[in-house]
Amino acid sequence: MKPDPGLQKQISASLLRVCAHSSFFATLALHARIEASAEVPTAATDGKAIFVNPEFWGGLKPAEQDGLLLHEVLHAALLHVPRRGGREPKLWNYAADIVINGMILREGFSLPEGGLRDVNREHLSTEEVYELLMREADKAPVETMAVDLLEGAPDDAEGQPGKPAPANAGAPGREVSKLEGERQWKNALEQARVVAKASVSGRMPAGVERELANVSSTRLDWRAYLWRYLTQTPTDFAGFDRRFIGRGVYLDALEGESINVLVCVDTSGSIDTDAIGMFAGELMGILRAYPQMRCELYYADAELYGPWAIRVGAELPKPVGGGGTDFKPFFEKTARHPFTHGRTVAVYLTDGFGDFPDPPPRIPTLWVVLPGGRDLGDFPFGETVRLLPIER
Repeated sequence: MKPDPGLQKQISASLLRVCAHSSFFATLALHARIEASAEVPTAATDGKAIFVNPEFWGGLKPAEQDGLLLHEVLHAALLHVPRRGGREPKLWNYAADIVINGMILREGFSLPEGGLRDVNREHLSTEEVYELLMREADKAPVETMAVDLLEGAPDDAEGQPGKPAPANAGAPGREVSKLEGERQWKNALEQARVVAKASVSGRMPAGVERELANVSSTRLDWRAYLWRYLTQTPTDFAGFDRRFIGRGVYLDALEGESINVLVCVDTSGSIDTDAIGMFAGELMGILRAYPQMRCELYYADAELYGPWAIRVGAELPKPVGGGGTDFKPFFEKTARHPFTHGRTVAVYLTDGFGDFPDPPPRIPTLWVVLPGGRDLGDFPFGETVRLLPIER
């Protein structure tokens, strides 16, 4: 669609207002390629460019224009299009909207009337919100959800093949590949992070850090992390200060040695059967691959239940519990367990909301944390990983 000088002027004014308000958001917005398109109902992005409907834009107040612009910029910068993978498109879009609208509103910006908000979930990552929405998919109106994450540019976009690129598109006529687009936005995010830290406030917008953790292409999925953890366990306690074992200071190769694994599943009511099934399935796979491992299972709420020996091919015992959450009984048990005289690690499946032992236990510990659970950086000891289905 041919650029409208009036629209371009309004978008420039919006960018200036954003620059005066937030150094982080301003840096991202200035990297955006913004085009007019009558085909999108309001605004949208294909992960590379931002597309704005001129008629809709013109009916908004200046503050709402700023919020709408930021909404699409954050979708693109946080890689919501490529991060979707094989997930249901509308539900993923819904989850991403919850996260970025929370960021925008908490920073004092406005959104057009009808903007989606869920204050109980907006602090989570998009992957976590999606998983929580999937559990209640029968309640979510997927058919009526708005979609502004596009598979490709609208037909009337200026950057389409055979059409001249808009003034802020970079090199004339140059198409941006998917991978190059991701690389550009990752660079923009890093620049925005540096600028924000160097600003007067020296802080990032609320909620951004948790979302950024899912942008990195080097992030290990939870299954890979669990395998890595259980196959790179200590083989020689003699050379290490035992006070630091519980903090995951060292990980050596298994080298054929027998390893003992103590597994605890939080049964306080926040762990659903799907999560237990994903976790147990992967654990069984590891045991099949490494028969020298011995594994015991516990359930725990405020009390400890078990143990049960886990054997390949056997069914897991029915979960027991339903009360409050206290992590101390399990770690008190591990401190007296005969396994701990050999090479032993602990794995705890939980949402992370409970009472921790103090001082930290000596046993190396991996926390496998549910979607919506405690921030991974807030665990006082051990290693942490988020349990999320892996979308290919």
